[in-house]
Amino acid sequence: MRLKDLIERTETAERQIRYLISEGFVPPPRGGRANADYGEDHVEAVTRYSRLKELGFPPAAIRLLLGATAGIPFPIAKGITLVIDPAQLASGAGIEPIIQSTRDVLSRALGKSTHSKSSGDTDA
Repeated sequence: MRLKDLIERTETAERQIRYLISEGFVPPPRGGRANADYGEDHVEAVTRYSRLKELGFPPAAIRLLLGATAGIPFPIAKGITLVIDPAQLASGAGIEPIIQSTRDVLSRALGKSTHSKSSGDTDA
């Protein structure tokens, strides 16, 4: 795809895309300057950067987070931190299976049942 298409797909200004490429947040286009070609990897990189920026991270922190091999930590409750692989950010992956899996893990770790009680159940 051409730069114009990347701009439209990501709703990002040309100047911002050029900045992201120059700073290494987005890979350079294939084919050189005259025949620059962008792909899904460029769309994902721009989207990932934009999502982290929306979450309040400054460029220096985004650089560190994207370079992290262990993932990006997001505190979600006292003593509980969710660590997300940077490649998953803005990936479009469905969250419902992740939420259910997280619910199951937390229930086991905290000693709670994953089954909700029906209105007739009581603790004995």
